[in-house]
Amino acid sequence: MTTPLRKSLLTGVAGLSLAGAVAACAPTAQAPSAVAPSTKTPSAASSADPSTGSSGGYKDGTYSADGNYVSPNGTETVGVQLTLADGTVTGVEITTHPTSPNTRKFQGEFADGIAAQVVGRKLDELNVSKVAGSSLTSGGFNQAVESIKAQAK
Repeated sequence: MTTPLRKSLLTGVAGLSLAGAVAACAPTAQAPSAVAPSTKTPSAASSADPSTGSSGGYKDGTYSADGNYVSPNGTETVGVQLTLADGTVTGVEITTHPTSPNTRKFQGEFADGIAAQVVGRKLDELNVSKVAGSSLTSGGFNQAVESIKAQAK
């Protein structure tokens, strides 16, 4: 039973390593200083600064990841697909991977209710705790969102 947990931990560590590698490849804050101040546009300045409430540095597109969580039936997986525009979630799809009738019920309820909680919100604001009575599935969803953040950077 420790094998799924170990796999989940290794997946998390790999995701963090990928996020660190991606962050290391990002342009430094010194790059914009090479441009003369008179050539900067307000939109270029705001998109380079995540603190202005802009896209947070996320590329527009559709991203997918699986997230794992532990239920009374063991380790479960939920697939998450998010569509982003300017750092905001514009669409969400959930792929259920139930291993039991109970999991099928809760993942289905989660899939039916998640759009109301995430569409229209900034990617960095997402942290779902309970959707339509399903509290465990949200752990897998949040794990998948972290992977999607790394992909979209």
